Amino acid sequence: MIGVLGVGHLAAAMIAGLIKSGGPETILLSPRGKSKELGARYGLVICADNRELVERSDIVILAVRPADAPAALEGLPWREDQVVLSVCAGVALSKFPAIPARIVRAMPLTATEINASPTVFYPDVAEARQLLARLGPAIALRSEDEFEIATVNAAIYGWAQDLIRQSVHWGGDHGADRQMMRQLVAQTFVAAGRMIAETAEPMEAMLKDLVTPGGITELGLAVLDQQGQPAAWQAACDAVLARLTTSAERR
Repeated sequence: MIGVLGVGHLAAAMIAGLIKSGGPETILLSPRGKSKELGARYGLVICADNRELVERSDIVILAVRPADAPAALEGLPWREDQVVLSVCAGVALSKFPAIPARIVRAMPLTATEINASPTVFYPDVAEARQLLARLGPAIALRSEDEFEIATVNAAIYGWAQDLIRQSVHWGGDHGADRQMMRQLVAQTFVAAGRMIAETAEPMEAMLKDLVTPGGITELGLAVLDQQGQPAAWQAACDAVLARLTTSAERR
């Protein structure tokens, strides 16, 4: 039994991915957010309240707003054999109330919907790893500090989509078919990622091979550098990490 406590956009993507992966389990929903919509779409059970959800579930996906996450676990009938999978960004393990269930932090992307999300998690609990592996590559981390750094990738995911969007519009504005450009640019990002993920060659060496002296890649990188890249990108990463760690400390 998988219970979903907090049924918003990310939870909806995870539910879609779990159903596509063909698991035999029952998915239970808490009675708020997108529960009615998803219950009707997939034939899922909507619990009367969070107490019923916890009583019936083996794994509970906690997907409420981060500010509400600690309080959402209080006063419920948790058991030692349960796992709580928190996907609430910036909420440290120390901020949750002491409950018998094991709590695991995870940061999936909405690509869970197509079973393609690289998802970091901590600590490495077998039940959580098995569930997340159905939604894409599951990456166990060594510490909660490392998890917080890796969570910045959730923002990078959005920035990558924006770069694709900008590139598609640029091509369309210059006369190319927008649907063709959408597929071309998106698959180019996929290809670049796969080359780095699936080969052992150092990233610096791979880029050096691409940057032909006097070529178009070198020209574009030089313009980006003049315009403030990579400093601007790194500053954005620093800002997100600061927000995550500050939020964790305040809660």
